[in-house]
Amino acid sequence: MSKPTVAVVGASKDPAKYGNKSVRAHLAQGWDVYPVHPRETEVEGLKVYKSVKDIPVALDRITIYLPPAAALALVEDFAAGRGSGGVLRGSRTACLTARSCALAAPTSAGRPWPGPWQR
Repeated sequence: MSKPTVAVVGASKDPAKYGNKSVRAHLAQGWDVYPVHPRETEVEGLKVYKSVKDIPVALDRITIYLPPAAALALVEDFAAGRGSGGVLRGSRTACLTARSCALAAPTSAGRPWPGPWQR
């Protein structure tokens, strides 16, 4: 059985930041982790991708650790079919949650993404 896959958008080299904590936590739980950051090249020994679109595998989860305005643009991308499934964490606001719910589409697990089920 293959390992679950996750993209960590906003991954950071700084161990105090949530984007780094997410990378380490997913690795510790046995996930294949794909860090995403426009300027980094390596986080926790892993290759960093400039965009979720550059990741060469299907993703089971997408976590976002960005300011709400940047996260909102990604939610629009994922809803347009550029992401598959996911969890939105780290930068939730009422506006972002509302827009996520409005764009929600069923995932392979039958749950809407993104939406309130991730809380």
